[in-house]
Amino acid sequence: MSCMAVLVVRAVHLQVFKKDFLQERSRYVDTVSISSYRGIIEDRNGEALAISSPAPSVTINPKEFVKDDESVIALMEKQLRVDKHLEKLSDSDKQEVLSLYRREKTEKIGQLESLLRLPAGKVNQVLEEKKGKGFAYLVKKISPELAGQVKDLKLAGVDVLREFKRFYPSGEVAAHLLGFTNAEDVGQVALEKSYETVLKGMDGKKRVIKDGLHQVIADVENIASPVPGKNLELSIDQRIQYLAYRELQNAVKTNKAKAGAIVVLDAKTGEILAAANQPSFNPNSKADLKEILYRNRAFTEVFEPGSTVKPFVVAAALDGKYIRSGDWFVTGGVYPIGTNIVKDTHNYGTLDVEGVIKKSSNIGVAKMALKMPVDYFLGIYNKLGFGDSPATGFPGEASGRMPRTKRLRDFDRAILAYGYGLNMSAIQLARSYTALADDGILHSVSLLKRDEDVDARRVFSEKTARKVRVMMESVITKEGTAYEARVDGYRVAGKTGTAKKAGAHGYSPNSYFALFSGLAPASNPRLVIVVMIDEPSAGQYYGGLVAAPVFSKVMGGALRLLGVTPDQENTMPVLLAKKN
Repeated sequence: MSCMAVLVVRAVHLQVFKKDFLQERSRYVDTVSISSYRGIIEDRNGEALAISSPAPSVTINPKEFVKDDESVIALMEKQLRVDKHLEKLSDSDKQEVLSLYRREKTEKIGQLESLLRLPAGKVNQVLEEKKGKGFAYLVKKISPELAGQVKDLKLAGVDVLREFKRFYPSGEVAAHLLGFTNAEDVGQVALEKSYETVLKGMDGKKRVIKDGLHQVIADVENIASPVPGKNLELSIDQRIQYLAYRELQNAVKTNKAKAGAIVVLDAKTGEILAAANQPSFNPNSKADLKEILYRNRAFTEVFEPGSTVKPFVVAAALDGKYIRSGDWFVTGGVYPIGTNIVKDTHNYGTLDVEGVIKKSSNIGVAKMALKMPVDYFLGIYNKLGFGDSPATGFPGEASGRMPRTKRLRDFDRAILAYGYGLNMSAIQLARSYTALADDGILHSVSLLKRDEDVDARRVFSEKTARKVRVMMESVITKEGTAYEARVDGYRVAGKTGTAKKAGAHGYSPNSYFALFSGLAPASNPRLVIVVMIDEPSAGQYYGGLVAAPVFSKVMGGALRLLGVTPDQENTMPVLLAKKN
């Protein structure tokens, strides 16, 4: 190469690389997309449960990356003619300039890989895989500060996209309810999925000026502004959600259980104030996440409710006048029905109606069920929502199973009375208890905040519901099955359940669901809580010993958080201490 040519090449190099020649001399107008902001999910008190924060992504367009190399010589020759250095570069001069350009470009690629913590050669690997077509992500969801450093490299074909990262402040506590989004910020499970069209915004567009490195250097005009997604206000109370999650987690761990679920409902509106599951997961870190971990058991898994349905049998029989509250039932421990036998845990002798609930007599409720016509008995279960979807809008929610035929054997009716032969989810069971809590009115359930339930309907008379609630208070006594469910300062009404788990070959002799369903304050219920512990294996498996203590702690804490006035002050430790 001649000395003149060398000087020209060096001059071009200075113009190109030291004076941002390409940026200055090769501007053009382009249209780009503006990412929209995903709506916030918040609890009933305005606390953020899911938010999106700026998290740019770095992309590379192989076509622009290669095209830039091919066009650099033409651009330089054009400038040289303007500057009257020469008419045309020789082939050797072109190679020299291109070599200098590519050398500096290679250095910048190395800096880019270092900034993004990519393995050496990753950029070239992506370019080779794409073969000059489309674009590819180099890294997703980085900090705005790091994105600024990438922009400063001014690498042709490398762009920083305006994107957002979903963040869940409550972590594992509400993970099953909220779900998560994928890398493209699209909801994948739970509420993020079911309310995708509400939360997702609409991207905008604008015209911009790009430089020779295909990077935006100025805005020209706004074509369409991005429309942010709408916020979603849930019925959940984050304080109660945390309380429920903590106590359920402790119970599953202490009882060495397989899993667990808990639901807290507002007894007057049907709003879901909390719904927690164990085991849980962290939606902010989805590495190696398995479906079994993010499955919301409270909504999607069913179980036979066992004795927790007995109060409904009593209420149905009383309401239909098939029994009276003063009636007595001979139990005896064993009750033959055809070739089958109904058994009680103990021989309770003769029990009145309240005694049947207090002692949880299978025989007692079986005899009540057989006093009622089949269509009436099944009709009450149907009115309570058994076998129907709770219609919360949660993805994959279970409908459960309920016999629809009126041609039931007497034994089938008997076992339905103590919770076998049908199944339901925790949310369905909690919903059914609103019919006892709100003086016979069954509420629909909602995950969204609301002032009233327009779909509420009457199932039992007010008189019957109140009478059964009083009977259920006897369960929370030393003579009942759930003394551990008591709450200081409040009257509690509830029912235990200990249901054997069904398997491929019938019922397991050693696997149980430990259940407790209850409401408080019993004089004017504000909350309904259902607790389900799946396969406790630390020695105890009865609902009154495993699930009832969880109910007690969550109910007590929730009532105090809501400022609900005590209705049994003589059981409050502070007051008793002052009297003594």
